[in-house]
Amino acid sequence: MKAQPHPFEAARLAALRAYDILDTPRESDFDDIVMLASRICDAPISVINLIDETRQWFKAETGLGVRETPLASSLCAHVILEDDFVEIPDTLADARMADNPLCLADPGLRFYAGALLKSKGGYPIGTLCVLDNQPRTLSPLQRDALRVLADQVMTQLDLRAVIANEAVLRSEIDHRVKNSLQLIGGFVSLERSALGNDEARDSLERVARQINIVAALHEHLAMDATNELIELGPYLDKVVGLINSTLPAEVTVVGSFENVPVVSREASIVATIVNELAANALKHSFKRSSGTIDLSGKRVADAGYRLECSDDAEQGEVEAIGPGGRVGLGLKILRASVRQLGGTMTATHGNEGYSTRLDFNFSGV
Repeated sequence: MKAQPHPFEAARLAALRAYDILDTPRESDFDDIVMLASRICDAPISVINLIDETRQWFKAETGLGVRETPLASSLCAHVILEDDFVEIPDTLADARMADNPLCLADPGLRFYAGALLKSKGGYPIGTLCVLDNQPRTLSPLQRDALRVLADQVMTQLDLRAVIANEAVLRSEIDHRVKNSLQLIGGFVSLERSALGNDEARDSLERVARQINIVAALHEHLAMDATNELIELGPYLDKVVGLINSTLPAEVTVVGSFENVPVVSREASIVATIVNELAANALKHSFKRSSGTIDLSGKRVADAGYRLECSDDAEQGEVEAIGPGGRVGLGLKILRASVRQLGGTMTATHGNEGYSTRLDFNFSGV
């Protein structure tokens, strides 16, 4: 006998598909549950069975050797219409299953016991069940164990759903923050272009570039929402691209960064450092000439991570800063950023331009 659809079939199917579990690979968390159910109940077959629209699909199974079967021959399709726990001592003595080819086969499925898997909304999406080729019954302890293990299946599914929803929400937030920051950066750039004071224009340019760098961080987070860590190399490559888009055509920033996993806060601070290194080189080295600002980052055994910046400005063009020269806003930002990472900075300047080295440790390095 083919099972009738559930009275709230559309809602039940929506609840099932919201878990996004159908057709996923086998996982040890679920395989362990069916193995344990099989051993506790002394049954050769155990299945985590999800009832789809036209099939029953097995997230985990032992003793069957298949991942799905047609709904027409499903025993569990009947069971999801019943109470939370169903035990059928002899399937051929049950009118719903007496003509089922899986029960009539030799050897057939002659015993069934299953605990419903219910969504948060109370819709049955499947069962955790055990089957045997001989008529029999479970002990009270075995029934209780099957119920507890079914609860564990739903705990796993609900946890995965929560994590997936949080990842989607975080990605959407990062996307919206990125768009808002880019809009603000555009307004700042417009204000900058209207100013006549060179120092004020320079300050606003730094602000606009930093806004765009933070926006790039949120774009990077949105693209990799499943990962708690940021891949520093690709992110800094994007930052260098943003810097180049704001520089005069005759000056180019070149970046080469060894990739390391860092938390988003660390990635944002390093991006600020890269931005300020490039801005300082542009302001103090390249007054009249064209050239290249070279940035590199790599792991260093005794220092964790080393970031270096140099340029090829023409002789006589370099303007002194720091000791013996004026300390501007850019250098103050640079020093503050380095302190946040607990790092050290060594800067030199001479007839061949600036050279700056920064050493710091990341939490993941």
